[in-house]
Amino acid sequence: MLNKKSLKSIGLWLVVGIIMIMVQIILGGVTRLTGSGLSITEWKPLLGAIPPLNETDWELAFQKYQEIAQFKHLNSHFSLSDFKFIYFWEWFHRLWGRLLGVVFLIPFVIFWVKGYFTKNMIWPLVILFILGGLQGVIGWIMVQSGLNNEDLYVSHIRLSIHFIAALVLLVYTFWFALKLLIPDRKILTAPRLRNFAIIITVILIIQLIYGAFMAGLKAGVFAPTWPDINGAAVPPGLSTVNGKEVSLLVAFINNPIAVHFIHRNLAYLLTILIFVWTFKAWKEKSDPLFNTLKLLPAILVIMQVFLGILSTLTSVKAVPQGWGVFEWNAQLHQITGILLLLSLTFVIYVLNGQKMRKDT
Repeated sequence: MLNKKSLKSIGLWLVVGIIMIMVQIILGGVTRLTGSGLSITEWKPLLGAIPPLNETDWELAFQKYQEIAQFKHLNSHFSLSDFKFIYFWEWFHRLWGRLLGVVFLIPFVIFWVKGYFTKNMIWPLVILFILGGLQGVIGWIMVQSGLNNEDLYVSHIRLSIHFIAALVLLVYTFWFALKLLIPDRKILTAPRLRNFAIIITVILIIQLIYGAFMAGLKAGVFAPTWPDINGAAVPPGLSTVNGKEVSLLVAFINNPIAVHFIHRNLAYLLTILIFVWTFKAWKEKSDPLFNTLKLLPAILVIMQVFLGILSTLTSVKAVPQGWGVFEWNAQLHQITGILLLLSLTFVIYVLNGQKMRKDT
């Protein structure tokens, strides 16, 4: 059993980690929205923490960027000052990831030496480190997909994998923290509500994947209208890619309009399901914690849909390598989606009944 001191210390450590992971995801969004992701063309896990320190180093980094298609066909007008702006965001994103690793590793060693961990906590924490390291590797694999003479951006499929891997790390850490911080007396047994919340969460994950597809394909600008999609409820050309007929599976992953159509309609489906769930959950009044939690998904999904509509309508106002109203809407849309996922995770945990911790 954990004493109060060790429980509080480990819980605080995990909460700090959760906040830092969320900041890292937000920085990833800023990096994407400012078009900064391909500015650093090398992956140096240790030495990469040091940015160029003089004009010669800056010129060398700029020359390497000039060799890829994004510069040649999109940013050939860039000055060194322009390059420094996009370099900063990618560098800061990577630096925060390194700092995140340090913040997890050092307290882990200290707590281990002090004997704060129970035996059944060691492997879950090892898995946490593996997920964190894997996220860095996936990030570089994603960046590599854009470092060539053909592609202007990274692969939207690899972008989605990178994003979902970050969410897995976030939810995993959040769940671990809940096991330590939420008293057993707060846990309810409501399998139908829990299973319904799990189904909603699975659909939300698919929705978040399509959100990453939207971002990677710049799909918002292909249909900057609402409630219709370029004047239609079901737009034409859903089964084509670059003007050629393809299978629906291929089109639903690579056709910007098809991706937009699916992403938008999944949002409507999620809204309906969450409101139905909230109506059912409203009858459950056994605990103040759950009475508060059960309203969060509905509140957040309303915000998510509203920000999604604003992102769509303002997508034509995107500022290349800059920040404007579209970038604000898109970033807030992403943040709200993450909070919605965490709220559902919290709900599922609280409704998980007798399966909760025994040895922690």
